[in-house]
Amino acid sequence: MSWIPDEELRKQSSLSLAPMVDFLFVILAVFATLAVTRTALFDNEVNLVQVRPHDKSSSVPAQNDFYTVHLSVTEDGKYKWITETSEFLMQEVATIQQELSKQQELGLLPKEHEKTKVLLHIDQAAKWSTIADVIFAVRDAGFTIHPVYEPKEKL
Repeated sequence: MSWIPDEELRKQSSLSLAPMVDFLFVILAVFATLAVTRTALFDNEVNLVQVRPHDKSSSVPAQNDFYTVHLSVTEDGKYKWITETSEFLMQEVATIQQELSKQQELGLLPKEHEKTKVLLHIDQAAKWSTIADVIFAVRDAGFTIHPVYEPKEKL
């Protein structure tokens, strides 16, 4: 009579696959998360607009065709709404969204979002996180945003 049962003394002929399945599930979850994050952060279409001095002879579209909103991101991460006469400091991106919808309700912006161009003037030293926040906020409000490239003047 043995203290150890005979079943446990026999050699096992099977291999447990449970740890391998768990490991593969974890790897699958990691790659799925990375793919979704990469898509959300890097696969957005950004079109740069180059600002050039206007020629007197160039044809200017009528005011009814489109409206241009100028936003700015400063070096210290603050947002500005730029008009022809002044600049208004915006504390956060939610304020920009509210101002866009308010101007649309007042009739200062067209009801069709496609007729409004939002130009984003970015300081060269601005942090990417503040730039991304304003890009996503304007897109969430339904408008297309165009970062502006302003070439430095040649000396």
